[in-house]
Amino acid sequence: MRVETQLAGEPNAELAASLDALHRDVYANNMAPYWVVDRSVAHDEDRQVQQGRKAIPFIWKYQRQIEPLLRRSAALIKTETSERRSLVLVNPGLAPQRATASTLYVAYRVNDPREIMPPHRHSPNAIRLGLTGVTNFTGVEGENIVFGPGDLVLTPNDTWHNHGNEGDEPAINLSVLDLPLAETLNSLYFEHDYTEEEEGVRIRRAMQTERFPPNYSQRVYGSGGFLPRFVSHHRGAGAASPMYVYRYEVMREFLEKCRDWDGDRHEALMLEYVNPTTGGPVYKTMTFFMQMLRPGERTLPLKQSANLVFSPFEGAGYSMIGDKRVDWERFDTVVVPGETWCQHVNASDKQPAILFVASDEPTLKALSFYQKHGKNDNGDIIRLT
Repeated sequence: MRVETQLAGEPNAELAASLDALHRDVYANNMAPYWVVDRSVAHDEDRQVQQGRKAIPFIWKYQRQIEPLLRRSAALIKTETSERRSLVLVNPGLAPQRATASTLYVAYRVNDPREIMPPHRHSPNAIRLGLTGVTNFTGVEGENIVFGPGDLVLTPNDTWHNHGNEGDEPAINLSVLDLPLAETLNSLYFEHDYTEEEEGVRIRRAMQTERFPPNYSQRVYGSGGFLPRFVSHHRGAGAASPMYVYRYEVMREFLEKCRDWDGDRHEALMLEYVNPTTGGPVYKTMTFFMQMLRPGERTLPLKQSANLVFSPFEGAGYSMIGDKRVDWERFDTVVVPGETWCQHVNASDKQPAILFVASDEPTLKALSFYQKHGKNDNGDIIRLT
């Protein structure tokens, strides 16, 4: 790194050469300097220590980009050669790392008719959100779940699960994982050798034995305010919500009931998916919401330390992210990195817009890093959390 400095207003070539040599030796020994030579960008180490790859605001368009590539992959990639057929959304600011935000990984998956992948498990927590098709399939720890558009399915850390499609039409779903966080914490693993014990012998199986009745999650946890004491709520590793599927019909009905409420000026109407045994988020690392923007609704600008990824499920509109306008429509995905101002606008004066939102807010709160700021009608910044 070439250094130029001044002493008494004149360049000091001897000092500059010595500093150059010092910096070369520091880097050669796999270290980095943290001192200020001058306040230019190149030499301000307060800025240097914050540099590196950072997620940037970005949008992936479903109809124009994602869906055509998924259809092509379905024609070319078969289950005989691959257990999954997914497109991972790679943030240009983080590439080549497969991450959509610094802690979140988003992928779109297509399953052809009547294909079921074998079970696997991994350290990242994950969800699936149905987009198209009514016969998406996920089996989780012996609970077989068939789901459709808007239904949210959990596959918690360390739970055996498999995916597929039980119907005669292709089905597409959206996945969100905390995989980049697990990778950063050196906790990432995948296992594919699923076995079950039969007469004292471990046997590899292509499907889990069904151990729970159909609609188990909805039957046990689907009535808010009531928690059965006659079942065990410790499922999988016991670190996530034991309710493995959240139906969109219930969520949408709740939003509609709340449609005439004032709502929040910065977030409109937001409903969070929660663990029914604790009232907290479904995972300790991620949380999820459905957000309704009523016809013509415009939120006030909001900035938070949490990373957000949102996918419009109904309607169309635009967001001001930083100083840029981002137009979105159904099934697109938009990333809003932490500490980025964001404001949403529903473009329709007749129909609501519904956004599915993923956030790493629980991670930030657990580490006491979470903050939320907003702007009021006058443009003044106010601390919200």
